[in-house]
Amino acid sequence: MLGLYTYNMAKGSQLSQLKTALSKAGVTGNPQQGKKRKRTGSVDKDKDKRATKLEEIHKRLNPFDTKVTKLKHDVGGRKVKGVTGKPAQSKQAGIEQRKNTLLKEFHERGRAGGIVDRRFGENDPSMSLEERMLERFTRERQRASKGSAFNLEDEDELTHYGQSLSKLDDFDDVGLGLEDDNDEDTGKIDADIVRHAHFGGFEEDEEDEEDEPARKKSKAEVMAEVIAKSKEHKLRRQMEREHEDNIRHELDQDFDALRSLLYAPEPSNAQNETQNSSSSQDAASSRPAVLTLPTVPEDYDQHVRELAFDKRAKPKDRTKTEEEIAVEEKEALEKAERRRQKRMLGLEESDSENEGPSRAKRKRGGDDLEDDFMDDEQWDVLGAGLTEKVEDAVDGNSESEDGSDVEDEEGSNEEDEEDEDGVGDSSESEAEEGEHEALTSATKSTRSSTKGKAKELPYTFPCPSTHEEFLDIVEDVQDQDIPTVIKRIRALYHTSLHPDNKFKLQTFTTILIDHVLYITAPPEPRFSLVSSILPHIEALTTAYPVQSAEYFVEKLRIMHKNLKRGLAKGALDAEAKTWPGLSELTLLRIIGSVWSTSDFNHAVISPTRVLLGEYLGLGRIRSLSDIASGLFLCTLFLQFEELSKRLVPEAINFLINTMLHLAPHPYKSTGNLPGSFPSPDFGSDLCRPLLLNVKAKTKSTPQKANLQTLMASDKSTEQGKADALSLTFSLLGKYADMYKSLDGFIELFAPVSEIVQHVDVGNLAEALKGQKATLHNTLARLLKFSQQARQPLCLQAHKPIPIPTFVPKFEMSSSNYLRNQDPDRDRNEAAKLRNQYKQERKGAIRELRKDAKFLAGAEQQKQKEKDRAYHERMKRVFGSIEGERAEEKSMEREKAKMKKRAGRK
Repeated sequence: MLGLYTYNMAKGSQLSQLKTALSKAGVTGNPQQGKKRKRTGSVDKDKDKRATKLEEIHKRLNPFDTKVTKLKHDVGGRKVKGVTGKPAQSKQAGIEQRKNTLLKEFHERGRAGGIVDRRFGENDPSMSLEERMLERFTRERQRASKGSAFNLEDEDELTHYGQSLSKLDDFDDVGLGLEDDNDEDTGKIDADIVRHAHFGGFEEDEEDEEDEPARKKSKAEVMAEVIAKSKEHKLRRQMEREHEDNIRHELDQDFDALRSLLYAPEPSNAQNETQNSSSSQDAASSRPAVLTLPTVPEDYDQHVRELAFDKRAKPKDRTKTEEEIAVEEKEALEKAERRRQKRMLGLEESDSENEGPSRAKRKRGGDDLEDDFMDDEQWDVLGAGLTEKVEDAVDGNSESEDGSDVEDEEGSNEEDEEDEDGVGDSSESEAEEGEHEALTSATKSTRSSTKGKAKELPYTFPCPSTHEEFLDIVEDVQDQDIPTVIKRIRALYHTSLHPDNKFKLQTFTTILIDHVLYITAPPEPRFSLVSSILPHIEALTTAYPVQSAEYFVEKLRIMHKNLKRGLAKGALDAEAKTWPGLSELTLLRIIGSVWSTSDFNHAVISPTRVLLGEYLGLGRIRSLSDIASGLFLCTLFLQFEELSKRLVPEAINFLINTMLHLAPHPYKSTGNLPGSFPSPDFGSDLCRPLLLNVKAKTKSTPQKANLQTLMASDKSTEQGKADALSLTFSLLGKYADMYKSLDGFIELFAPVSEIVQHVDVGNLAEALKGQKATLHNTLARLLKFSQQARQPLCLQAHKPIPIPTFVPKFEMSSSNYLRNQDPDRDRNEAAKLRNQYKQERKGAIRELRKDAKFLAGAEQQKQKEKDRAYHERMKRVFGSIEGERAEEKSMEREKAKMKKRAGRK
């Protein structure tokens, strides 16, 4: 029928085309004039025709509603699915479907519950309202009819023993048989009738009961039985509870009498002896049985009374914070200082200083005994002199840094002993006049060697701001008490006590560094005190790393300037300071122990490593003290590179030159030396006196090198030369062991092994001979292993691997269908499944995107409704406010007019 109304649309606008199409289709316009024709169709058919015409016109006017896919090969008579489509209708259908399903879920999300409409036909759109009401009324009547069992007007059939009464005859099976059936039983009622219907059916046989099936109980009977049983059990429990309460009450009432029977005294032995056996049995039978039982010790009441006097448990003290510990230590030191001042002036201690309400007897302290008095029962991290007054404040809660100081001091003391004997300690250059710049501004004064009676150490000290103030504080303090002074200053000026204490401790860190340089300067360096101060420097450096690093770098900058001044003055000049002294070596040693030396780049270690290399590479050998300073720098390099194992050629070169300066060898000039090591001082006039004397009668046995002795002596001794040569052999072995994993180990240590082999130690001490032999064997073994591990370059030992090539695939057929068909059935089915899965996956993703877009639109519409409602409320509120304000202004204007009129009158 659609083809009947295909019209050629006229040209013009959409409105003119629509009018023309409606006029041609007969939808609009005047009806036909003329004779009345008899209507052959009904009104419904006219409506359908009219709707069909309008639909066809609508399609013609809007060709974009239909989407046509052009076929590549159109075959006549073939019906292809999906050629024409209606995107607008499909889109609208999808939106309607989502409104009915997804939108409801979106609105109902987050709801914990709700009311489900289970009324008949409510969710059925095909039923009209009248049909729903009629069906509901019918079902309601059916439910009501089931409740009345004797409503005879209903159509339900009545039954008796499961059989319908309408199917039973009134005289069937009632025991009234016909006369022809049995003449003998005429006029008698059947026995079954009597047994079942009359009162004679109480004695039924068990066999009959088994044959007849039991009647199924109704739901009401079952529920009534359940309720009856529940009430019965409840009543029984209540009666049992009341019975138990009565028994318990009676037992409480009769407890006194029972107690008197339990604790009745035993009969006397005399009465038991006079009574005969018969009378005793009668008496035993008449008395209660508990009296004949042996008595039990009555300890219960006694234990109950003792519990009242037991000491109750007390809560333990909580773990104190670092701030609370610092406050207690400060208060303890201030309190001890006030007591010391009173004792020094001979005043008695007031009651306010004592803890507790009553003044107890003062415990004997350090002032009452000799100098060597030590109270072993008390332990105080803030130094000797704090009595039990301080113990309560700092018992077990000392500062973590102070607790670790003791261990650090012990470890530092051990290192100090090694450094003093060998090359383990450190020191900095002494202050020189002229252009040489000193590392510390304080001038060292000579301490008196006489030691008087030790004075009592104060408990409070001011925090020094300069090194001179610190020297004034420790002027009369013994060396072993200086760490105690530092501890107390750190406790008194803890960072948690005042905001300014942080800056004071930062300054105090620089003062301690200056003091280390001060005490290690000649002529009397005190390395033991350095080991005691080093833990405090480490703790303060950890707390304030930036300020400490800046100060260390400043000291290194001064040392570098001094080196450049010495080199400018002349590297071979005896007055030029081209090698670090004791103070400078001490500073370098402290830097290596405080900061991490294995970092690739470090703010303090990197410039220190560069400065050490400059000392070893640019310094010239002039005396044995220069060799001692260089050997200590090599030891520091060995410590720095222990983990990172970075190559230091300056240290290896210095050790080889030192061995050539000290030990006898057959080399006459630098051209004869193996390798390419620079030796500017080889055979010079200043280095010739450093050679060991092989013609000496007494051969010096090498010992651990003493840095202080070697640096302080102006003349070189044979013992010092032997010690330096022994240390050189030891350092070369350690460096070889550290660099054995390098790729260039053979090129680096092959010349060293050759030089060691040609060193003549035949006329030297046996210890040096053993060290030389050990070093030579170690180098030979390591070189052998390194040579074995090194593999020379070679060509490929296997056949070259060809580049993979593939035979090109030619498609003999141009048909997509034949190309996609696989002769293997399983592979073909698998390919179909993969293709189907791919299509379904794309379709699912497309639907999910549409759902997300729909939900986003719904959320946006919801937000727009909220905004619109909000703006409407705000408009109403502002409107009411503006109306009130307008009324208020009008009232004010009226009042002003009235006042003005009153003034005019």
